[in-house]
Amino acid sequence: MPSTASQSGTELSPSELNRGNTPAGASGVRDGFRALISTAGIFDMNSRAKILLTGADRVRWLNGMVTNNIRDLVVGHGVYAFLLNPQGHILGDLYAYNRGEYLLVDTEASQAETIMSIFDHYIIMDDVEVANASDKLAAVGIAGPQSVEVLHAAGFEVPELETLQVIDRVWQGAGVTLVRGEAEQIRSYEVWVAPANLGPLRDTLGKAGGVTVSPETLELYRIARGIPRYGQDIRGRDLPQETEQQRALNFNKGCYVGQEIVERIRSRGSVHRKFTGFEIAGSVPPPGARIQAQGGEIGEVTSATSLPLQEGERTVALGYIQRELGAPGRTVEIGGVPATVSDLPFSGVFRK
Repeated sequence: MPSTASQSGTELSPSELNRGNTPAGASGVRDGFRALISTAGIFDMNSRAKILLTGADRVRWLNGMVTNNIRDLVVGHGVYAFLLNPQGHILGDLYAYNRGEYLLVDTEASQAETIMSIFDHYIIMDDVEVANASDKLAAVGIAGPQSVEVLHAAGFEVPELETLQVIDRVWQGAGVTLVRGEAEQIRSYEVWVAPANLGPLRDTLGKAGGVTVSPETLELYRIARGIPRYGQDIRGRDLPQETEQQRALNFNKGCYVGQEIVERIRSRGSVHRKFTGFEIAGSVPPPGARIQAQGGEIGEVTSATSLPLQEGERTVALGYIQRELGAPGRTVEIGGVPATVSDLPFSGVFRK
């Protein structure tokens, strides 16, 4: 099997995030969140899975399976993409990286079995082999404005990387892989390592100034950034353009499963709903809370939290709203409480 490094482990549900699933030495939620937005937070990425694709047809085949362009993906780079059914509904989301001799697919561990099953279903006469490498690979994430400084202090050479660019390095005699995060404005990295090196890597990053943060804190960070989570914010009934994740779509790559529906939406007009953010003047609403305006129901909340910012708590939510009523700044009601439609990521949270 090709040698690289990745994330492994099991998915934490939103309810489990509030039941003490906190790494040893993790900071409190407020301190951890402050580290992620102002210094550097470190975290195990054990809710992710890595799937390797090998074989001579791997690039052509995966390009015909997902919504983004794999055919022209440069070695050492990655893209975000959706996996659709023939009706254009989203079956899963993933990152695909071109690692030269193989493709590496990164996805939530909870999606891995489904995605591998779909892959197996569509491999017919193709020279493609699929293998789950999650138990052979591990990863630590680091995010925050001082991420590069912490990596340097831990002994890493960190060149200027493009988003989703992958480079291989040697760290303390071991092969590791460094990946730049997807957001241009928000500094984040992943370090993929063999499982035996996970503990030493995490400890070294901590001694170099990284603050260990809990899964609960990472959920707040995800919501603050406006990143939808498959199974919670993106569901099997959703269409790609409803999610506002345009980075997952490429309209010049040719045919793929579900492409006809995606192209029809693009050519004939937009969908009726859009994924967006909300600032709420009240308590945190539960997922599924209805969004109302002018006496009618116009959307629903999918994720919500209270952000522990220095200036005080700030209640925010993610969800879907009727597109024609979803302009930023528009006032709506969520659970009878005033709320305002917001751009994502939420303004004033992250350093520029």
